[in-house]
Formats: sequence, structure tokens, C-alpha cells
Amino acid sequence: MAVFTRPGLHRVAVLVRHGLLPIELGIPHCLMGRARSASGQALYEVVTCAADGPGAIRTEGDFTINVEHGPGALAEADTVIVPAAHERDEPYDRGALSPPLAEAFARIRPGARVASICTGAFVLASAGLLDGKRATTHWSAGSRFQRLFPSVELDSDVLYVDEGSVLTSAGIASGVDLCLHMIRGDHGSAVANEVARRTVVPPHRDGGQAQFIRRPVPEPRLSSTGTARTWALHHLHRPLTLKQLADQEAMSVRTFTRRFREEVGISPQQWLTQQRVERVRHLLEESDLSVDQVAARAGFGSASTLRLHFQAALGVSPTAYRRTFRAGSGGQTVASPVARCEG
Repeated sequence: MAVFTRPGLHRVAVLVRHGLLPIELGIPHCLMGRARSASGQALYEVVTCAADGPGAIRTEGDFTINVEHGPGALAEADTVIVPAAHERDEPYDRGALSPPLAEAFARIRPGARVASICTGAFVLASAGLLDGKRATTHWSAGSRFQRLFPSVELDSDVLYVDEGSVLTSAGIASGVDLCLHMIRGDHGSAVANEVARRTVVPPHRDGGQAQFIRRPVPEPRLSSTGTARTWALHHLHRPLTLKQLADQEAMSVRTFTRRFREEVGISPQQWLTQQRVERVRHLLEESDLSVDQVAARAGFGSASTLRLHFQAALGVSPTAYRRTFRAGSGGQTVASPVARCEG
């Protein structure tokens, strides 16, 4: 009997293991499950399956989930997503698939897209899907990943990596970015932006605090403003104009502004301010530079301008932020409007 029951929809199977992080299971269900066409029609059907299912799967919490589908769902899926599991298993310990996982992966049909969230990348690498490819995983598991999978080019400074039919992401929050990226590639920015609005998350995130991102994830196949964003990140210390950004893409200012907002979800100036605030955060955390020096390096020009934008973005002063978040300070981490949780 078929697992997927809604003909015409993109079929997504989420393959879970014992020790599942429940929040990671919810990400594809919440985001892809909410994707709608302009006419309001659902675009994805998302199901959960287990290699040794159906049955109960332990989570990292004090509860289990009842998984109704076994590995047969993988044979029907257009996309397979593997979340992290916080119980040690063969992929994490030895870089190898257990027999049930190996049998499950053998069911994935040729041409299907396979993606991972957080340390789910260990499963993809154990299956040989990442050999000779770029990939990422949570920063805390990077060294172990490199030891187990030397044939994989690990990039630990990005939120997600798209290698076509195989995609990997860095942690819990970057799983949101990855799913939005897949929705954007499948159905365009308008659909992805609407999903983001409904979920109250950024429609497009080029960097992330918890993964210590220094540069955006390039999307040359999907983006017509990515070159300008990369150039801007290398020149944040300078006053940047819309014309300079538009010139990087050989566009008029009007066209560039429109396409930028379509792709990123905010205006170029808002994005520049966000990136400058992120640069300030990094410098406050990891350098002894004065606030004036930080302002100059982040492109705010003056300490007063920096303080204005920093307070507006985070609700604290640069000095208070440094005192709390400074590496090795022993300060207690406090929540902020742009804080991210990575698993």
C-alpha cells in the first residue's frame, strides 16, 4: 500500500532514528507542510518514517513518538531528510551504516534529493553520498566528521551546502534555512517568503551567529544579487551605495533593489545594517578593539551611529553586549532578538 496519498505533490520522507531531536522533525513538517501555491494548493506531502519502523522512536526528551511508516516510504519519496539523533550510533561512532539503515538507504530511488539537518550529515556521509563533495554539519562535530570522512570536503563556516541532489545543514536553526532554500529552489522566492512569514522566521539568512558565519552561502544558480552581497561583505568597512551594489550585477538601481527584496526579503540597506551589526557582534566578542574602532571596521562610521543601530537591533548597548558575550568572560548568555539555537 502506498505511503504517500496525495497525487501531484512533492513527496518528502523524514527518516528518524532513536535519540531524535523533536524540533528537527518539526522543521520540514512545519515549513514544507505550509508551502502553498498562489492558488492556495499544497505543494508538499511530508511523512515520517524509520529504518526499523513502524513503531516507537525515542527522542532526546522524556517522550517517544509513534512512527507509522517504515523504510518503504523512502522508495516513494522525491526528497529524503535526515535529522540529527543525540544517541550514539554506527554513523557517529564508526562512520558506517547499521544494517537497517543500509537497507533503508538502498530503497531511496535514483534521482531523489537527500538532505540532512545538523549531525544527520554523518548518516549521509556513511552512506557514501558525500564522497568528493562539500558538506557541513554542526560546528561541535566538525573535527569528528573530518576524522571519519576524509573524502568529504567539510565546510564548517556555512549554514548549509547545496550540492545538487545532496544537501547538508549546520544545526537546528540552519535546518529552517535549508528547508526554505529547497522550497525557494522548487517553487520560487514568493512561496518561500510566504512560508517564512507564516512561520515568523527570516525568509533568507546568509549568515548565522551560532555557527559563526563570516561569509554568506553562495547561491549562483538561484540568485541574481548574490555577487553583490558577497562583494559587500568584503567591503563593509566602506560607505556603500545602492549604485555600487547594483554595479556589481550590472543592473540599474531600481532593478537591483526590486530583485534584492524578492530574493532576500528586505531592502539592501536593511540587509547592510544587519550584516554590519553581525560584524560588530563578532568584533565585540573576539577582539579588544574600542567601540570607535569597531564602528569603523563595521562601516558605521562613528560610535554614536553604531550604538543607535546596535541598540535598535539587540536591545542592549555594545558595552553591555561585550560584557555578556565576550569569549572566556564567564558571563551568562542572554536572549536577543536575533539569537539562534543550534543543536
